[in-house]
Amino acid sequence: MTGLPRRQVLTIFAVLAIAAAVLLVMGRAPICTCGTVKLWHGAAQSAENSQHIADWYSASHVVHGFLFYFAGWLLLRRRPWGDRLVLAVLVEAAWEILENSPVVIDRYRAATIALGYTGDSVLNALSDIGFMIVGFMIARRLPVVATIGLQVTLEVTTLVAIRDNLALNILMLVWPVEAIRVWQAG
Repeated sequence: MTGLPRRQVLTIFAVLAIAAAVLLVMGRAPICTCGTVKLWHGAAQSAENSQHIADWYSASHVVHGFLFYFAGWLLLRRRPWGDRLVLAVLVEAAWEILENSPVVIDRYRAATIALGYTGDSVLNALSDIGFMIVGFMIARRLPVVATIGLQVTLEVTTLVAIRDNLALNILMLVWPVEAIRVWQAG
């Protein structure tokens, strides 16, 4: 977060602390209930998915960062980029809290291939916010065409690797398509 004023850095850390506290109060496990912390967990259809630092869905949070950077540039162009980052962190933290609510967890189970999904660990949720920040910072530095190319690459890579990505995740949550669910199930 090079170049951010101290106030914005402190605000981001406060948002992370509040999000962690809310998730803990909601009953989310601090780390994987398996008792370990892994840097990477690559099995998308497992009880340890969304429990460790990074997994296949981390790519979608990088893409969130790209999209939030673009939205901030489009709508809040006159605001400093640090203010736009703070807003993006607030939105991502709110999403992590909502995503781990019983209503959204049940929706994932009912509408997507995530039949055994139980929600994220607090570690994974905070890591997801961190991956969004990485995406935001990448979009801030790269030319637009390079960011779009990286977004397409991340979406296609996860589509090929796990038959899921951000676009499909949104589609299946909002408007489930049975043919896609069957295809995703393999």
